Amino acid sequence: MNINGKPWRTIWLEPDSRTVSIIDQTQLPHHFEIVRLTTADEAVLAIRNMLVRGAPLIGAAAAYGVFLGLLADSSDAGLGAVCAKLVQARPTAINLRWAVERMKTVLAPLPPQERLDAAREEAAMICEEDVRLNEALGKHGLRLIEEQYQRKGRPVNILTHCNAGWLATVDWGTALAPIFKAQQAGIPLHVWVDETRPRNQGAHLTAWELAAAGIDHHLIADNSGGHLMRQGQVDLCIVGTDRTTACGDVCNKIGTYLKALAAADNGVPFYVALPGSTIDWTLEDGLAIPIEERAEEEVLWVTGLTEDGQVRRVRIAPEQTRAANPAFDVTPARLVTGLITERGICAASKEGLLTLFPSQSLG
Repeated sequence: MNINGKPWRTIWLEPDSRTVSIIDQTQLPHHFEIVRLTTADEAVLAIRNMLVRGAPLIGAAAAYGVFLGLLADSSDAGLGAVCAKLVQARPTAINLRWAVERMKTVLAPLPPQERLDAAREEAAMICEEDVRLNEALGKHGLRLIEEQYQRKGRPVNILTHCNAGWLATVDWGTALAPIFKAQQAGIPLHVWVDETRPRNQGAHLTAWELAAAGIDHHLIADNSGGHLMRQGQVDLCIVGTDRTTACGDVCNKIGTYLKALAAADNGVPFYVALPGSTIDWTLEDGLAIPIEERAEEEVLWVTGLTEDGQVRRVRIAPEQTRAANPAFDVTPARLVTGLITERGICAASKEGLLTLFPSQSLG
């Protein structure tokens, strides 16, 4: 994506081939800062503290984390230790485990002296694949927006939840990829952006991405979506997912389930966009997905820009009040109109997924 006329990705290897750079997403939208990672421990912290987030980008960061770990120790013990450490960084996003297991599968058979170059190449390949897959996903999702535009004959109103734009991937994004493609195709559109509590990634990240791309949008409180759907102001919902089961249940940022319920009640199509790497073929029931419980301070405190131009953190609840902070919820497949993948659009079901990923039926 372009920021002020310059193309950016969310993660890249520096020319020294020993340093991985990322955009620090915790500083957006008020500051655009680059953080350089030189160790596996720094990669783990970047994932855990959400300097990088979004399932595909977490996978890419984990792959480079394995590479950084091998800089210090490329032995069998070193490879095993860094993989184990990275897998524990965040529990819900399946791409994390997928990327670490892929790296380990490639690297384990090699002698230690060959692992570093192979890790560097495999991590770069994961990143390049992510870009290609998400652009392909965007092209398939574009068809849905084109259909709405042809039917309505006016700008298409799309609601999205949390952030699933290019900041959640290496580039292009998942839920926002069709939106970026629609803009390139000249289709007029407007995006309703859920804020999304408690980390406000819609306000901080999605709104920032759309503003940078010049796409018309409004930020809305999370609970506004149902009202807008009842008023006929939402034509289409597109969200991302951190893990999708083999039967089409989707796990996404907390509050997604409520949007799906409202969409079903109002006859609004509800699509989920995901690359194939986000499908967990080992699970068939979404209730078996581990839900990350994050620190209560994320609910009790908010960060924003004050009138004097300073970024401040303030508490919004009484000191005696505690908070619960489940980071994700699960939307059952019956509420999902379809899944948008790099291979096409399918029903949110085991049968639907196997039409696009037939090799999984052999497993």
